Formats: sequence, structure tokens, C-alpha cells
Amino acid sequence: MEVIHKIGRRKTAVARVYLAKGKGKITVNKKDMEAYFPTATLQYKVNQPLTMTNNDGNFDITVNVYGGGVTGQAEAIRLALSRAMCELDAENRLILKPEGLLTRDPRMVERKKFGQKKARKKFQFSKR
Repeated sequence: MEVIHKIGRRKTAVARVYLAKGKGKITVNKKDMEAYFPTATLQYKVNQPLTMTNNDGNFDITVNVYGGGVTGQAEAIRLALSRAMCELDAENRLILKPEGLLTRDPRMVERKKFGQKKARKKFQFSKR
């Protein structure tokens, strides 16, 4: 099996995932996943596509991720892993699609407008 390369995005985070046969080691930006994502919820998000398709210990995964915050990065990795699982086996799509793991979340931060404090917030109005 050759290396499978997939990209996942969330907000401004971009994750590049490289899947190869191995013992189940996940490396994120040259660090161990437990060191990069210290909280259990973020680790669960990253592992979710692997556990749902019963592939938790089958692959060595190398991830390059940049941009955004830790939650956006974890969800970008989750999308990339889900796409990789679908490329491995078409049956995995039937498992991941109902859970919404193959859907790219389009929500982005709205840009700030000129003459305003933020995207929607206005400067304080003074009548007198």
C-alpha cells in the first residue's frame, strides 16, 4: 500500500494527512498527538473516523496542520482522515456520511466592515 495523502479544512485551519501501514502512531507537526492535543475531547475528535471504521491500530499517520486554533485544527484533521478512510474502502463512506464527518463545515469568520467596530457591532451612538 502506498501513502495516501488527503487535505481537510475547517475555518482557517488546513490539515494535510499522510496515511501509511503501521502500528497506529499519530504524529502532528512532528509531535506525538497526545502532546499536541492535550485534552481528551480533541483527541477523540481526531480519532473518531479511525474508531468508527475499526482502523485504530492499523496505520501510521503523519499530519501537517497550520492556521486557526486547536479545535479548528482537530476538526480539519478529522475531515482529512475521514476522506482517507473513504479512499481505503468505499464501505467506510456509508459509516462516516450519516455522522456528518465527510461534510466540510463552511462557517468562516465574517470580515470587519469599515465604519464599524466589528463585523456587525457598530460604534457607540451618541444622540447629544
